[in-house]
Amino acid sequence: PGPPGYGQQPAAPSAPLPPGYAQPHAPQAPQAPAPPPGYGQQPPAAPPGYGQQPPYGQIPGQPGAPGAPAQYGVPQGAPQGGAGVTAALQKFKEAPTGQRWTQQNKKLVRVDLGIGGDQPVLARQGSMVLYQGKVDFSYKGAGFAGRIVGNATGQEMQLMRCSGKGQVFLAEEATMLHPIELQGDAICVSAENVLAFDETLHYEVRRIEGHGIPGGALYTMQFQGTGTIVVKTHGAPVVLPVTPTTFADCNAVVAWSAAAQVVVSSQVRMRRNAYAGDTGESVNLQFRGAPGNFIVVQPYEV
Repeated sequence: PGPPGYGQQPAAPSAPLPPGYAQPHAPQAPQAPAPPPGYGQQPPAAPPGYGQQPPYGQIPGQPGAPGAPAQYGVPQGAPQGGAGVTAALQKFKEAPTGQRWTQQNKKLVRVDLGIGGDQPVLARQGSMVLYQGKVDFSYKGAGFAGRIVGNATGQEMQLMRCSGKGQVFLAEEATMLHPIELQGDAICVSAENVLAFDETLHYEVRRIEGHGIPGGALYTMQFQGTGTIVVKTHGAPVVLPVTPTTFADCNAVVAWSAAAQVVVSSQVRMRRNAYAGDTGESVNLQFRGAPGNFIVVQPYEV
């Protein structure tokens, strides 16, 4: 047969055509490539403080600056009250005022001379470490009784008179201080252990003589009346009741009740018949008295 007429569809071939061959299809518009991420989008928000100038006088990155993390620059383990010298010394702050005698710590005491007017205090010379206000120190004007105490007990017991308006802080060689308030009662204290006392107290010097006592005698001061006396000790003392068999080293005794009787006991036999392990304790004080009497001993020998 001849070729198909013009305008006629050709006959279907006997063999199948490959897929898509000579098959009409709708033209597709070319697709534009996907824009890069963020193209045409708003830029992300800048971090806080980015590109901004800190306020005048402020360092970037410090607390309070824009964009600075909280507590930036504070060291780890800082105290809650803040860092610095003030926080480190807070625990050593002066005790509140308002009392005649105030113990600042175990080794420092403060006396207020202005409570109720001018109330002088007698203290061991050289025991003042600090004072506030208008205070007068009379090293040679302690009065006749004060000079007797100084002459009787040696240079270590020279007294000074503190008077005026203000506060005086007292201490000596970092010894432990113990304010004792008397209410009409009496107490005997070794002169070596007296730091200060109210001038209103009545006091007198007593001399305990005995063979073997260093210096030939033990000087004590008996206080009586209403007021406070500050006793100093080397270490924490112990208070013991007086019994018929109470003996104490004369160099370790601090104080005792005024009603107790003191007898010097010399153990000369121990010196003559020394043996291995001999303690060398040859002079002791024996205390006698009714029940209720006491002695105070320190763990140290003067």
